[in-house]
This record gives sequence, C-alpha cells and structure tokens, in this order.
Amino acid sequence: MSEFRIHHDVNELLSLLHVRGGDGAEGYIDLLQKHRTPYVTTTVSAHSAKVKLAEFSKTPEDFLRKYEELKSKNVRNLDPLVYLLSKLCEDKETLQFLQQNAKERSESSANTTSTTTTSYSLPQTSTKMSMQELDELRKKLGNVTASSNAPLPAEVTRKMLRDKHNKKNPTQPNPVFPNWVYDRPALIGDFITSPTPQGEPAVPVGTLPLGTQEQALVEDLLFVLIGVDGRDITAQPVLGRQNRSFIVDPTLDMSVKELVNRILPVASYYSTITRFIEEKSSFEYGQVNHALTAAMRTLMKEYLILVTQLEHLQRQGLLSLQKLWFYIQPTMRTMEILSSIASSVDKGECMGGSTLSLLHDRTFNYTGDSQAQELCLYLTKAASVPYFEILEKWIYRGIIKDPYSEFMVEEHELQKEKIQEDYNDKYWDQRYTIVQHRIPSFLQKMADKILSTGKYLNVVRECGRDVTCPDAKEVLYTLKERAYVEQIEKAYNYASKVLLDFLMEEKELVSRLRSIKHYFLMDKGDFFVHFMDLTEEEMKKPVDDIVPPRLEALLELALRMSTANTDPFKDDLKIDLMPHDVITQLLRVLAIETKQEKAIINADPPDVALSGLEAFSFDYIVKWPLSLIINRKALTRYQMLFRHMFYCKHVERLLCNVWISNKDFRQYSLHSAKWFAAAFALRQRMLNFVQNIQYYMMFEVMEPTWHIMENNLKTASNIDDVLCHHTSFLDNCLKDCMLTNPELLRIFSKLMSVCVMFTNCMQRFTQSMRLERLSMEQGTMDEPSAQSEQADEPEKKKLTTKFLADHADSLQTDASFEATISKFDSNFSMLLLDLLDKLSIYSTNDCEHSMISIIYRLDFNGFYTERLERMAIERSQKAAA
Repeated sequence: MSEFRIHHDVNELLSLLHVRGGDGAEGYIDLLQKHRTPYVTTTVSAHSAKVKLAEFSKTPEDFLRKYEELKSKNVRNLDPLVYLLSKLCEDKETLQFLQQNAKERSESSANTTSTTTTSYSLPQTSTKMSMQELDELRKKLGNVTASSNAPLPAEVTRKMLRDKHNKKNPTQPNPVFPNWVYDRPALIGDFITSPTPQGEPAVPVGTLPLGTQEQALVEDLLFVLIGVDGRDITAQPVLGRQNRSFIVDPTLDMSVKELVNRILPVASYYSTITRFIEEKSSFEYGQVNHALTAAMRTLMKEYLILVTQLEHLQRQGLLSLQKLWFYIQPTMRTMEILSSIASSVDKGECMGGSTLSLLHDRTFNYTGDSQAQELCLYLTKAASVPYFEILEKWIYRGIIKDPYSEFMVEEHELQKEKIQEDYNDKYWDQRYTIVQHRIPSFLQKMADKILSTGKYLNVVRECGRDVTCPDAKEVLYTLKERAYVEQIEKAYNYASKVLLDFLMEEKELVSRLRSIKHYFLMDKGDFFVHFMDLTEEEMKKPVDDIVPPRLEALLELALRMSTANTDPFKDDLKIDLMPHDVITQLLRVLAIETKQEKAIINADPPDVALSGLEAFSFDYIVKWPLSLIINRKALTRYQMLFRHMFYCKHVERLLCNVWISNKDFRQYSLHSAKWFAAAFALRQRMLNFVQNIQYYMMFEVMEPTWHIMENNLKTASNIDDVLCHHTSFLDNCLKDCMLTNPELLRIFSKLMSVCVMFTNCMQRFTQSMRLERLSMEQGTMDEPSAQSEQADEPEKKKLTTKFLADHADSLQTDASFEATISKFDSNFSMLLLDLLDKLSIYSTNDCEHSMISIIYRLDFNGFYTERLERMAIERSQKAAA
C-alpha cells in the first residue's frame, strides 16, 4: 500500500469515527508505517477468523451467507478484512469505543431525519381486503422484489459492454454474432422450458413395476444429463443466475427417487456450464472469457462422449440406475468444479485479469486435491494465453493491443505535443495507467514493473526507433511464479537501459540540464550583466508597452557577446512576460488546496501595472522525449527560482547605482546633514543583506544540490529515478530559497520593497541635486570671453559647490529627509529582525538546518544577537502564559 493510500484511509477513518484532537492523522500514520506487516492469507487463518466472527455475530447465518456471496464474487482482500474484524472483536476497549460511536452516530442521524422527513399514512378504505386479494398483492410484491434483485438480461449486458467498447475504440467496433444465434434456443444446448406445462402421462410411473420404473428413469436421466426434459423428470425455469432445479414424478418408488436425486446435480451443473459457455463466448466478454469457455467446451465434449457411451449401454439393456450412478461419479466432481467456476465468474462479472485471479485462487485452494488442482490449472493456462499475448507485446515492444479492455495497463489518448502546456506531468502519469481490478493476483507484485517496462519502450518507439527485447520468450502460466517473474525482470532491465541510454547519450539530457542551469539559475554571470545593461531601459516600461521581439533581439545579442555563445542549446532560450509578479505567483501556488486559495484567486488585480522587470522571465523550448523530464511543471519551478534571483539581482543593481550616485557628493561638505551619513550606512546594510542572500541561494543551496543531483543521475538505473532526482533537486532549491514558506516569503517581499523604495528616494534626491547644480552653473555664466572663462572656472566651481551644499542642507531640512531616512532604517531593521527570528524558529523546530546559515551570514558580528535573544525570551513567556 502506498503512503498516499495510507494517508487517505486514515483521514477517512478519522472523519467517519468523528475523532478529534490527539496527535491527529500524522501520529497514526507514523505508527502504521512503523508497525505494519504484510498479511499472508492462509486457508486456516481465514477459516478461523470467519468462525470467530460468526460466533460473535447476532445473526451468524446472515453473516455466513453474506461471506459466501462475496467469496463467490471473488471480492479481493475479503479474507484480510475478515481477519482484521476478528482481531477487533478481541479488543474490548476498541469494541466499546466503536459501539459508543455507532450509538452516537445513529442518534445524530435520527435527529436529522426526524426534522427533514415527512410522515405518510395509508389511505383508509371503506371495504376490507379479501384473502384472495391479499394473496395477489403479496405475489405482486414478491415479483417486484425478485425482479429488482435479478441481474440484467444477457442481451442488455452485451449491449452495454459493446457500447462501452465502441465509445472507447470508435474505429474498431466489436464483432457481433447475428441475432439468430440468440433467437434460436435449440442451438444453445440447455433445457427449453415451455410456458405451458406438458400433459400428465397416461400411466403414472409409480404404478409400474420397480424394474420398469428404473428403466424409464435411466432413459429420462440420460436425456436430462444433456439438457433435454424427460417424461418423468422436467427442468424448472431459472431466473438470472440461479441453479437449475428439477421436478421428479412424486409417485416414484423411494429407493429409485433417492438414486435419481443423487444424479440430478450433474444435470444442474451441466445446465449452469452450458449457459455460461453460450453467454461468455460472445465477443463482448473478452478474449480471456472466450478462451475459458473454449477450454470448458473441450471438457464438455468428453462429458458428452461419456453420456453417449452410457446411451449405447442403455440401448443394449446393460445400464441400470446403480451402474449409471457408478459411471457418473468420477465426472460429478469435474462438473461441480466447472459449475462453481462458471457461477463465480458470472456473479463477479469477471473479465480479463479478474477472471485469471479467480482461476489462480481456485487452483491454489485445491492444493490438497490433485485432480481438482490439475483441472483448474488446465483452465487457468488456457484462459491466460490471450492475456499473456497482450503482456508479451507490452513488455517486449511497448505496444498495447487490448481490444476488449482486459489488460491491467490502460491507454489514454493524450498528445505529447502539449507537454509544454502541461503543468501536472499528465502525459507520463496518465497516458498509461494501472487498472487495479484487471491485475491478476499472481502478477500483483510485478504490476508497477510491467507498467514501467512498456512505458519505457513506448517512449523510444514514439521517437521513431523500433525496439524489441532480445531476451523475448513466451510467457506461460505456471504455479511457480519465478518463471514469468524472471522474464518480466529481464524485460524491465532492458527497457530501463534502452530509454536511459537514449536520453543520456543520444538526447544529451545532462547537457540540456546544464544549459538550463546557465540561464535559469544565473550560472553565466557575464551574460546576465550584459543582458541587464542592454535591457535596462526597456525593462522600466510597463509590460503592455514592451515589444517582445525587441527583447528577443537584445537577448540574442547578449548571448552572442558573452561566454554563453559556447552553449550549443542557447537558441532554445526564449523570453516570457508573465501576468503576475513572482511573489503573487508563488503565493497563488502555495495557496492551492488551502483555505486561502479562493480568496487569493478571486482577489482584484492591483491597480498599478506591472513593469517589464516584474513580469520578465525566461522560457525554454524542450522537445520530445526530453519533455518527459524537463516538463512544464519543472520549467515553472525553474522560472520561480529565476524570477526570485533576477529580482534580487535587480535590487542589488539599484543599490549599487545609489552608491555610484553618492560618490559625487563627497566633494560637498554636508556636515549639518546627519541624514546623509545615516543614508550611507542604511544603503550599505541593504546591499550587504541582498548580496548575502544571493550568495546563500547560489553557493549554499543551488550549487551543492546540483552536484548531488548530477552524481545521482550517474547512478540512476531507470527514467523514474531520473525524474525523482530532478524533482527532488527543484523542490529542495525552492524550499531552501524560502519560496515554499508563505510567511518567510511575505517578509522577504517587504524587505525587497523597502530597499526599492529607499533607492527611489535616494535617486530622486540625486536628480534634484544635479538639476540644482546645472541651474546654478548656468546662472553664474554671463558669456565672457573664452580666455577669461578658463581663468575663472575653478572659482566658479568652488562657489557652485558652496552654494549647493548650503542649499541642499536647507532643502532636506525643510523636507524632513532625516525623518524619512530614519523611517526607512526602522522599517528595514524591524523586517530583517522578523526574518531572522522566523528563520531561527524554522531552523530549530522544523529541522531546516540549511536556513540557519543565513543568520550566521547576516549576523556575522553579533549585531542582531541580543535583540533576537530578547525576542525568543518574550515568545517563550507568552507561550508559558
């Protein structure tokens, strides 16, 4: 059982039992995973569990009847369930809790129904019903009940199966038998029951001498054994899947009647088998059932030969009732087994793999009876031939040829060309899927490998290469599972190697991943510097004003003029302008299947239009079959990482531009402007924060995780391992870069916003100072001669600098710039402390040890240590209170 199935079942059970509190589902799931053991069904354990439950039940007959009904339908996991229930009966505490829970649920449901139901009363009649009318009403009600429980007619079932197949395969309709096959009952070989009863014989058989009675009954029995009514023994009509019963002349001698009743079950078995063969031979029931009926038909020929020989003896007067009983006894056991199998397949509505499961289980259940086991083994081998032919084509060539939907692997029509738009690995996960009820029980352990084997070969085939397993041998059913398990293992190993070599060597998967790393994980530094320089002006525009072809041209120019020019896959890199900024995109992804999902999705779009820089992202063209690994889901993760780091790089450039601009003001002596020194210090702290965050993400998260993935890919044995390692790499990067935690993401977003607003404020001040300088310089010029202008230049600069210094001090004092810078400082410090505090909590409580290195880098001199300790103490005091 998969981990997901355990989670689902535990949560369902807790919700049904209305269990609240405690450790929750996770606690029970951990206990189950630690202590679960595989349950091996044995006849003894299943029987003892059934007996124990029957003794515990208030109505043991009903329980046993229901058990046998489910057993006849070949319900899977019935014996393990009965065993579990028998263990629950032994646990008094659990039993008491379940009884109390059932009582509470019944009371609550009774209260609910009492408020919602409407009472009805029978209309009063003026006259009383007579006994005859009451009997007629009772018969009508009985007929309605019987008809409601009766199975659908065979022609309706066939039509449903045919319509289902034709809907799935409209180009390959099922072949259909002509109507006269079903309209002529004499062709079936079963009893023809006439609606009008035959007239009574002239002389009752009971009045004849004993020898004559015996001869008459022998003749009748020989007719009845081949599906023809006799004179004194007639078949009753059957409804649905009932067993055939017979009416014997009541005037017969008791000794003769006793022998007749012993032989009649064989006729009932014959009727059941014949009806089964005729019904399941239709194409609608599949190849496995058709093969099974063909094997049964062969056995029935031997039975009919025996009856023919007995008729020959009867004509010679050498066959008595006792001899007939003697000759028929060995066949009775065979007919009983065949009839039992036919009834079980019919009741369970088995097809394909479920039919083989039933036959396999029967074969093992008859371990002590060699004759019965040999018979079941013959039937299972015959029925498994068409199933194994489909299996061979799948595991040896990657082709499914399953016209009647019997095979365990089901194919779905999905287009591989749409993988670029698929965010959910749909093609790889849903193109071919396992159908549980079609898996034969003897192939249950190998089901996943069978699915993977065909999928691997199918991928290579769809790339135009014909592949066939060199170790292909015919797969035959045997009680020794190791025989076909070895064949499946060989086919799986070959398919894994073929596809892995194809992707790694011919399609250069690792080189492709390295190429994606160069661009999405910002591996090529000179390329990004060049690209950001070229597109700086274009990126400042609103996203609606940007011309994508211009960005594409600048991207190509940056690629050609940097070290990225050596990348053979550089032409697959494309520009993508997203509808949301990276923080909104991440929060929308993280809100999936949470309470906030609807609120975030239905939120009104922001009034401020996105800039090109906020909407910018890379995209990458990936073709089949590499798109199985580098699918849209993986590319979206790459895009999230890229946009996050790209925005950090943008903020770093803004802070560096502020530093460059501030270099110009060193020539001014702004001694009275305290805010200027504070702005310098704050800018340096912001730059230190952004650079350390980038260093952490690139060199402490992505590079080590990339090397781990690269080493794992070298040892991968199949494509599923490659998918797992690649997905794990991306998930670890997203988690360690704080992109999977909404709380950390919001704080980080606010920190980036504060940095951007600070740079905008400083740039506005810089621009105002430059404008003042230009206007001052122009105002002091009175157009002197060129010679005098050169002589007075130093003096003019000195006067301009002094004026600007005085003017800037007064300007910023009036605009309360000092308070503005102080507010930026306090906001940045508060958010940074909050981030460090949250990181310390997650690194200790959630064992996210990699994140603690951010604290060490940002708090390298212990500047924040004291305040972080104070916050931790306050938090613990609140928790204690």
